[in-house]
Amino acid sequence: MTVIEINALTRDYGNNRGIFDLSFTVKEGEVFGFLGPNGAGKTTTIRHLMGFLKPMVGSCSILGKDCWRESKAVQLNLGYIPGEMSFPDDMTGIGFLEFYARYRGMKDNGRMNELLKRFELDAKGKLKKMSKGMKQKVGIVAAFMHDPTVLILDEPTSGLDPLMQNNFIDLILEEKQRGKTILMSSHMFEEVERTCERVGIIRSGQMVAIDSVESLKAAQVKKYIITLETEEAAKSFTKEALQIISINGTRVIVLVQNNIEKMIAAMNRWPVTNIEAPNQSLEDIFLHYYGGEKE
Repeated sequence: MTVIEINALTRDYGNNRGIFDLSFTVKEGEVFGFLGPNGAGKTTTIRHLMGFLKPMVGSCSILGKDCWRESKAVQLNLGYIPGEMSFPDDMTGIGFLEFYARYRGMKDNGRMNELLKRFELDAKGKLKKMSKGMKQKVGIVAAFMHDPTVLILDEPTSGLDPLMQNNFIDLILEEKQRGKTILMSSHMFEEVERTCERVGIIRSGQMVAIDSVESLKAAQVKKYIITLETEEAAKSFTKEALQIISINGTRVIVLVQNNIEKMIAAMNRWPVTNIEAPNQSLEDIFLHYYGGEKE
């Protein structure tokens, strides 16, 4: 079952800014990673899903309801973490959460208290005096405490320390096991790798790749570090018809896409003592779609 559906969504701000003919879906029970640098169109897309923006062209829906025309009904079953937190300065954290619980019609604050304990948050202080990390925790509690069916998360771990980031990843994995549908925009590649089945990479307002994390990794260029017996052998090895990235003493770094046999044949001609294949991260793949590390 498709839960989130975006069809030919377009919002043109001029000067090649905005999103253009954007289409993708997120299935029930799926965690979908939405990646791209600042200005690529992630937040604009999310604001359409939240019903904050009316599409110029195209449409988006959640649970079969139009996000603009039926935004009130959509948001009943939705949890949302915005990219930039904004709270009433004169309220305490717990005061805001209790107000939000009443707004949501919650009868029981058990889930709220569970999340406060989980993220070690003392929310009694004024929001205006809280650190960025504390405000982020308030936002996380507000998004999850009413047990929503769908979650839209825009940079959800921004400002959290590594321990709390891991805590949040565990929460996402638990919600995934419970069948929740999650769209997560993030720059934290580890959390995307650990939580998402599929990833969409957006560039200049257009989707340049949608696939499973594993398929994206398999399709990309792989890096190998080859160690030879001597520096002279390493220098000679670099004359092979391979994509040599660098040489450092006896170590040569080679990039391989579909010519693994050619590399193996070259290695058989030289005194190789070791070969390493570092794990490819989602960040390496992301950089590939943006023209390489220099960019």
